[in-house]
Amino acid sequence: MEKLTYARETISAIDKEIAALFEKRMNAVRLVSEYKIEHGLPIYDEARENALIEKNTSLITDEELRPYYVDFLRNTMRVSRNFQAKLSEGMRVAFSGVEGAFASIAAGKIFHRCVRVPYPDFRSAYNAVIEGDCDCAVLPIENSTAGEVGQVMDMMFSGPLCVSGIYDLSIIHNLMAVPGTKLSDIEEVISHPQALSQCSAYIREHGFSIKEFENTARAAKFVAEQRSPRLAAIASDETAKLYGLEILEKGINERNVNTTRFAVLTRSIVNDNTKDGKHSILMFTVRNEAGALAQAINIIGRYGYNMRCLRSRPMKELLWQYYFYAEAEGDLSSPEGRRMMKEIEPYCDKLRMLGSFRYPAELK
Repeated sequence: MEKLTYARETISAIDKEIAALFEKRMNAVRLVSEYKIEHGLPIYDEARENALIEKNTSLITDEELRPYYVDFLRNTMRVSRNFQAKLSEGMRVAFSGVEGAFASIAAGKIFHRCVRVPYPDFRSAYNAVIEGDCDCAVLPIENSTAGEVGQVMDMMFSGPLCVSGIYDLSIIHNLMAVPGTKLSDIEEVISHPQALSQCSAYIREHGFSIKEFENTARAAKFVAEQRSPRLAAIASDETAKLYGLEILEKGINERNVNTTRFAVLTRSIVNDNTKDGKHSILMFTVRNEAGALAQAINIIGRYGYNMRCLRSRPMKELLWQYYFYAEAEGDLSSPEGRRMMKEIEPYCDKLRMLGSFRYPAELK
């Protein structure tokens, strides 16, 4: 009996210490939540949690207890995530379109508990973050079939916002109409220009005329409102459910692999002090001198940054002049990255690092 009493008293004393440490830990979690809200970061960071579990588990010397400590850590992190979710419920995330748009779906997958705020276009969503009406914006920057989203790229170049992350959302386009519609009834298909482009082979095959809409969800809403069997929309299955439409054909994308990359745009750059898996975005213009672009690219390569892409976009205010968008593997916010940027400066009229973050991250 003395052994049991001793054990219970020991556990009670330890529990008292754990309670104090729990409060201390959760107050630190509160600060983490504030930082994530400020910088538009998702609550769940799988890579960091796995790294912490591996690091902290090595502190346990008793091999028999080690797997139980892993369970303890995972449960502690789950509690922390739930607390962060409660704190971030008021986080306002701007997107372009209406409920059911792919950007709204992406925002919901990135930030599981937030207030998604719809705006009529990319510019309005972008400006909402600048003006402080929203904490961040989730906007598409590229599709694997239709290419870059030029308007968003241009805002990223000319505007003040930074990029705190890029997330890949697999896109499945569906043909939908009011219930009871037959495929043979349809004459016109409406959707966002990129969705129409991604399904162009299917549209040609069936001889449909097309009409462009601001986004896929607005197109679906319009079809639901018109209640005409001659009209169909191309959008997500979530949108069909939302507006009471019937899916006539699933997965009409031209390619089976169709992914859109969404950027989270925030007012300041994130610096999470991690190195592994970092991905950086650089935007710049070069001086009107022979070899200036080649010199800039060579410097990036010499510092060991592997460029995953390099694109040019026309500058609307200057005829036949271009800016460049580059994505590189590695952390350009590191001391090495800053030295590289300093060396590139003489060849550039404008040079800006928009963000450095872990990538890739596919949204399920």
